[in-house]
Amino acid sequence: MSDPTSEMKVTAASDIEVDRDALDASIKNFAGDSGGYYAGVFHKIHDATGLLPTTFNLWAALLGPLWSASRAVWGMFWTFLILEVIAWVQIGRGWWGNPGSDMADRAQRQLDRAQEFLDKAAAATASGEDPERFNKLAENITKAANDSLAKADAAQSQAFGIMLTGLALLVFFKLIQGFYANTAYEKQYSRWRIDPDSTESGRSMRNIALGAILVAAIAPLIVFRFTISSSIPMLDTFPEDQASALFLGNGSANLFTSVANWLNAVIDSAVTAWSDVTRGIIVFVKTVLDGLQLALSGSPWPVVMLVICVTAWRAAGPRVAIFTAASLAYIALFGYWELAMETVALVGAAVLISVAIGIPLGIWFGKSKRAYKIAEPVLDLMQTLPAFVYLIPIIAFFGTGNPPGILATIIFGMPPVIRLTALGMRGVPESIKEAAVAFGASRFQLLKDVEVPLALPSIMAGVNQTILMCLSMVVIISLIGGGGLGKVILEALQYAAKGEGLLGGFAILFCAMVIDRIVQGAFRRKDQTD
Repeated sequence: MSDPTSEMKVTAASDIEVDRDALDASIKNFAGDSGGYYAGVFHKIHDATGLLPTTFNLWAALLGPLWSASRAVWGMFWTFLILEVIAWVQIGRGWWGNPGSDMADRAQRQLDRAQEFLDKAAAATASGEDPERFNKLAENITKAANDSLAKADAAQSQAFGIMLTGLALLVFFKLIQGFYANTAYEKQYSRWRIDPDSTESGRSMRNIALGAILVAAIAPLIVFRFTISSSIPMLDTFPEDQASALFLGNGSANLFTSVANWLNAVIDSAVTAWSDVTRGIIVFVKTVLDGLQLALSGSPWPVVMLVICVTAWRAAGPRVAIFTAASLAYIALFGYWELAMETVALVGAAVLISVAIGIPLGIWFGKSKRAYKIAEPVLDLMQTLPAFVYLIPIIAFFGTGNPPGILATIIFGMPPVIRLTALGMRGVPESIKEAAVAFGASRFQLLKDVEVPLALPSIMAGVNQTILMCLSMVVIISLIGGGGLGKVILEALQYAAKGEGLLGGFAILFCAMVIDRIVQGAFRRKDQTD
């Protein structure tokens, strides 16, 4: 019987035969100009075993970002453009700049202020009053001005050192570019071999021109801005009035006022035209909210507490039930019971409406790619637009109070359940759906018995995310007259009541944790039993 270890052979990397001629031709095809040079340095990079670079690209060191642009190494271009600009700013500050100008300007303002007090002292003396107070203030401000002048002189004396620091940084950045340029270009060559269609190769005059334009547009302006004391107003402040005059003509209101007035008119006309629709929506939301508030706030508190604890026990187990009882005890003992039940009713109404609308939409979007592509920008807008922004049209169309607050919460909380439902529907294997259809399942049976059960984990994750995002809106909707625990936080912010704010925040936290634990526990238990 032969020894198995004798049959095992380990091939070293150096023993792998490489067609150098074909590799050289590939490198020359990639590099274009100076292809022979890059073939040689790429071989050195391949043969190197250490971490430090073994080649130096003189043109990359001298030209800096322009070399990176010519070879389309754009990551290196932006990195070293920023670093070299920093170095040139330091050189400019030390060579032709005035490092102590800020302190000198401050000293001049202080001296002017001191002179004002001296004038007041002279006036007080002339009127027979005691000028001591003004003289003392002038003396103190003069001392501060002298300190500022001393600091300005000290900063100015450091100008030569600042210039040397900038030169040292510039040389250092140039050396780094020279040492690592070939390595960066070799990595681009590796990407080009994998995907030549989307990776640029060779030296391009278009890239050289683009790099030169970017360098000329960025570097001089930044260096000028940070080194010349007398700035150009157009560089500091955008010429809003001139731009408005270009669009609207001289003598007209600026662009912001014109667009804002137009939006006001559009919203006012839409509010008038859709008043019946908005009134119907408010009635529907208020009906759902009133039903939940009647069940939570109208019922005796021991009954509500017992039902919630038993639900937690049955859905998620004894530990969640104990945590729920402790959380409810905290809420009740600190006098937050009514507000907490109103908060749960607000969140419950928002979640019920979000889920009732979001899951069918998610199923539709999961089945129709075209519909999802159309809806995706709207979902992005709903999630990324700051809540304070879409509270404005909510107030315009629906007024203030709890129902408009629920509508704002729905806008913010509905996208997760839609997205995750669509994701779950798209994740159902095609083979399983084909098997169900082969056994005679109708489209409704396929949806009810196959697609929805398999997508249920993703759907429930979306529901859970919607619950938590709706709870995060509790404080926001208090700004438009919403009730619940959000009012406690809002009042604490208004009156800087730190203790009351923290206690109310813990109450919101416990509400969120109880709802989250019950929903997650119920889903886990159902998943285990299945």
